Amino acid sequence: MIKLAEMIMILDLHRQGLTVSAIARQTGVDRKTVRKYVERGLEAPAYSPRKGRQTVIDPFAAYLRERVAAFPGLTGSRLFRELKERGYAGGYTAVTDFLREVRPGATPGFEVRFETPPGDQAQVDFAHFRVVFTDEPSTPRIVWLFSMVLGFSRLIWARFVVHQDLATVLRCHVSAFEAMGGAPREILYDRMKTAVTGEADTGGIAYNRALVDLARHYGFHPKACRPYRAQTKGKVERPFRYIREDFFLAGTFRNLEDLNAQMERWLATVANPRRHATTNRIVNEAFAEEKPYLRPLPLAPFRSVLRLERRISREGMISVGGNAYSVPDATRRRAVEVHTLANEVRIFEDGALIATHPVLEGRNQRRIAPGHRKMPKLKQTSLARDNAPQTIIHGTGDRVVQRSLAFYDAVGRALATDGARP
Repeated sequence: MIKLAEMIMILDLHRQGLTVSAIARQTGVDRKTVRKYVERGLEAPAYSPRKGRQTVIDPFAAYLRERVAAFPGLTGSRLFRELKERGYAGGYTAVTDFLREVRPGATPGFEVRFETPPGDQAQVDFAHFRVVFTDEPSTPRIVWLFSMVLGFSRLIWARFVVHQDLATVLRCHVSAFEAMGGAPREILYDRMKTAVTGEADTGGIAYNRALVDLARHYGFHPKACRPYRAQTKGKVERPFRYIREDFFLAGTFRNLEDLNAQMERWLATVANPRRHATTNRIVNEAFAEEKPYLRPLPLAPFRSVLRLERRISREGMISVGGNAYSVPDATRRRAVEVHTLANEVRIFEDGALIATHPVLEGRNQRRIAPGHRKMPKLKQTSLARDNAPQTIIHGTGDRVVQRSLAFYDAVGRALATDGARP
């Protein structure tokens, strides 16, 4: 294919009256080519499209399409980490640009941004998750994620639990405060039953008594958000979506303990070290600024008691929160009083403490405390009788053991059988 300048020269020489052969000799172009352009006239040369160069994302395009097709909610940062584990050496923007073509993003709505001073507020809520543990692959489980998010720094503390009862709520609060090294001045709650019991007679919110005791002990003020106003606690609800898409979705977990261990590792290495999209600050760095404003932890542990009455089963166990705890064998009464603390179960008989257990996570678990079960006495068996001291007849010759006639009859039958074998 000739260049545009050569084509114009060929046409110009043709207009001057030169023959095809003369034009070919003068321009050095083949006569067939000269004749083709003379017959075609002035026309821009056509070039075939250039093949596109391979980009750094191309070797991973099939994997990204497959993951997005199976789990549309996976975040770009999650997929970027997965590609790096598979040898991807490109940047994060290339991944998000490709995902934008495969999965166009939804247009966000308008929201009113509400910020709080450091140490002023945290938000608490539960989220529902359905999981199949590899230890029990045939049994889907329902678990709940308790999450506490500090309003200023956006630091997340979270734990998966199987109950939403009051004892679990109190225990999660205590663990969150200990992990953060303090408590905020105010905690905002959805109107969950474990926190809000209803409307007070004087108009206002009636909170659970045990939650009020917890608030008094740690020095924070409980506050219920207005009904049907989910955006007022968006700082804790938006992280639920983030946790579901960036951590939980497509994950594999052996059991509840493994699920929480992976969650704790993800919070420490991914969620809290990240740059928050709203505040544009590193979460851990903002928390380092917020931590001095938290209320210091009290010196004494939280000891609020939930009193229950339970009957002892035939196996010497009582049931609390779907789990079984032992009582000593010497317990006389069939009904006992149970005090449930944030992290401990205490059992009383006639006002006397007879057993103490750590709270079991999950359901259908059993705990028998050391010393609660006495080993039964071994019954005398025929083997024990055979091994009992035997009577010895002392004579002038060898010592012979006195045995029953049945013993010698059995020996005789055994010898007869051996003699009958070929």
